[in-house]
Amino acid sequence: MADRWHVEVDRDLCIGSGMCVGGAPEEFRLDAARRSHPVAPDREPSEEVLDAAESCPVEAISITLAETGEPVFPPED
Repeated sequence: MADRWHVEVDRDLCIGSGMCVGGAPEEFRLDAARRSHPVAPDREPSEEVLDAAESCPVEAISITLAETGEPVFPPED
């Protein structure tokens, strides 16, 4: 079984562009303040979630391995 992911959106960075919601409408929502949040922060790995994180214009979405905290996106340099 693959490691589970933990998905976070940095609300201070999020500009409410909606790119994540447009690309992964089942995975992200915009709240009343137009800030994104994941529907399920702890989840199975998903190409759709990774694509949404990669499409964020301000890189407000981070994905880590839930058990270890190791970064999935953005990758460590």
